[in-house]
Amino acid sequence: QVQLLESGGGLVQTGGSLRLSCAASGLTFSSYAMGWFHQAPGKEREFVAGISRSGDTGYGASVKGRFTISRDNAKNTVYLQMNSLNPEDTAVYYCAATRIPLVVPNNPHQYLYWGQGTQVTVSS
Repeated sequence: QVQLLESGGGLVQTGGSLRLSCAASGLTFSSYAMGWFHQAPGKEREFVAGISRSGDTGYGASVKGRFTISRDNAKNTVYLQMNSLNPEDTAVYYCAATRIPLVVPNNPHQYLYWGQGTQVTVSS
């Protein structure tokens, strides 16, 4: 009974920051790579950031330098620190888990488990 629960979304002004959290249960958290994706209305789900089981990270081009992904295995939680937000970041943000090792998959079809998502809205 795997569950991924996102939190931390909300409304923020351009240039502001948010930190998203994803708490995992029902799985051996340290055995999974974790990813964040977002999806805006009418658009495809897009890779935002990922972190491997060993702590290697990868980012989508649109967020590199602004967002930071991290994980705390003791808390079974992955985080996404989002800085310098702009209206183009407005989307539903999803966390996901995969057992693919070594690399950080950026294709959503490679992820086994998904959370329900949390809304991030950046006002202009």
